[in-house]
Amino acid sequence: MSVKTVLNLSYLLRNHVPYFTVLQAKQCHAQTIVQGLLPNLKLENDLLLLYSRFSVYRNARNVFDKMRKRNMRSWNIMIALCTDNSMYKDVFTIFSELRSCGLRPDNYTLPPLFKAAIGVCNSGFGKIFHGFVIRLGYEGYVVVSSSALDFYVKCGAMHEARSVFSNMLYRDSVAWNLMISGFGKAGLYTEAIGCFREMVLLNGVIKVDYMIVPSVLNACGKEGDLMKGKEVHGYVVKNFVFAADAPIGNALIDMYGKCGCLNDSEKVFRTLRHMNLVTWTTMISCYGIHGKGEESLLLFKKMVDEGFLPNSVTVTAILASCSHSGLIDQGKHIFSSVYSDYGVEPTVEHYACMVYLLSRCGYLAEALDLLKSMKMNSSVTGSIWGALLAGCVMHKNVEIGEIAAHHLFRLEPNNASNYVALCGIYQSHGMLDSISTVRAKMRDLGLVKIPGYSWINIAGKAHKFYQGDLSHPLAHMIYKIIYEISNTQPLTLTNLLHDDTSF
Repeated sequence: MSVKTVLNLSYLLRNHVPYFTVLQAKQCHAQTIVQGLLPNLKLENDLLLLYSRFSVYRNARNVFDKMRKRNMRSWNIMIALCTDNSMYKDVFTIFSELRSCGLRPDNYTLPPLFKAAIGVCNSGFGKIFHGFVIRLGYEGYVVVSSSALDFYVKCGAMHEARSVFSNMLYRDSVAWNLMISGFGKAGLYTEAIGCFREMVLLNGVIKVDYMIVPSVLNACGKEGDLMKGKEVHGYVVKNFVFAADAPIGNALIDMYGKCGCLNDSEKVFRTLRHMNLVTWTTMISCYGIHGKGEESLLLFKKMVDEGFLPNSVTVTAILASCSHSGLIDQGKHIFSSVYSDYGVEPTVEHYACMVYLLSRCGYLAEALDLLKSMKMNSSVTGSIWGALLAGCVMHKNVEIGEIAAHHLFRLEPNNASNYVALCGIYQSHGMLDSISTVRAKMRDLGLVKIPGYSWINIAGKAHKFYQGDLSHPLAHMIYKIIYEISNTQPLTLTNLLHDDTSF
C-alpha cells in the first residue's frame, strides 16, 4: 500500500466533501477496499466524517464496526452522527463502549452527549456528563459549558443552570440568551430582566445579540413590568433597526398589550415595515385580552384581505377575542368555517375557546354537547371542562356543573380549585349537605385551597396582598388610604379585614 496513495485519497475525502454526492462517497469507499488501503485509521476516520456529513448512518456504522483501531476522533464522529440523527439509544451504547475501552470523553465528546440527554429528557444522564466536565476540567471550554447550560435550561433545572452559568470563565451571547430565555420559560421573569441588565452593563465585553431581545420583552410582559419594558424598548431603538425586524416588533406589541398599554401596541404595529402572520396574530390577541372583540374581528378581516391566511394559533386568538367580548354569533361562524375557508382543522384549543364562549354566555347545554362531539374526545383536557365549570359557577347550574366537576376530579385529582368551584355552585342554591360532602372529600385528599392574592410592582419589587393579611409593613397606611378613597364612614382595620361589605 502506497503512503502517497493514502495521503492523496485522504486529502480528497477531507477537502472535496462539499462537491461530493452520496454515490461518489460510496465509490470512494469502494476504491479504498479494492485497492487494499484498509485498515487505515486516517482513511477510516475520513470515511466516517464523509458519511456523517451526509447523515448516512448505516454506511458509517459499517466502517466504524470494522475498524481494528479507533482513536477519540472515531468515537466522537459516531457519537455526533447518532445525536444528529436522534438515535439516542445508540449514543449511550457507543459511549458505554468508549468507557469500557478505558477512554475518557473529551471536549468534542461532551456537547453531543448533553444534546442526547436533552433528547431523551433524562436528567440523570446529563448530570453524569456534567460530572465528567467538572472532573476533567472542561468548564473553561465555552462550547462544553454552554452545552451543559443548555441541558439544565431545557430540563427546567434553573438552580443548576445558574450554577453552571456562574462558573463559566467566558460567557458568549449564546450563554446569556440561554439564561434569559430559561428564566423566562421557568416563570422567573424578574431574574430574566435582571440578567439582561447585567449583560447590557457588560456591553463593552459582550455584544448584545438582537435575538435576546424578544425573550427579555416577553419576560417584561409576563411580569407586567412596564418600566423595564420601556427601558428595553429604548435600548432597542438606540442599538437596533428594529422596524425591519418582525420578531422584536412582535415582542414589543405583546409586551405593551400585556402591560395594559393597548395604544402603544397599536403604535408599534403601525410603525412596523415588515409584518408576518405572527405580527397580525399578536395584535389580534392584544385586542382580545383588552375586550376589544370588534377590533379583533376587523383586524382579522384586514389580515385575510392582505393575503395572510390564518393558522391554528391565529384562529385560537380570534376565538379567544370573541370569548372575552361575548361575540357568540361571530365566534360560531369562525369556528364552523375555519376548515372550509382556511384549511385549519379545529384543535383542542379551538374547542376550549368555544366552550368558554358558550358557557359564559349561558349556553351551557350547547357547550356540553359541543364538548361531547369533539373528534379528539380522548384529548379533552382539564382546561375545557374547567371552562364549562366556570360557566356553571357564573350561571349557578348544578346539573352540568356536577358533570364538569366530576370529570375534573378524575383528570386533576389534586386541584383544589375544582372542588371549591363546585362548592360555590352548591352554596348559591343553599345545598349545605352537598357542600359538606365535597369538603369532606377535600379533607380526605389533603387538599387546601391556595389563597388568591393581588400584587403590584413598585420600583422593581413585587408587593403581594392576601385577604386578611397584615404582614405588609405599610398595611396600616394602605388601609387608611383605602378608607380615604372610599369616602365612607370611619372603619377600623379589623372591620376592613372581616366585613365583606366594607368595599
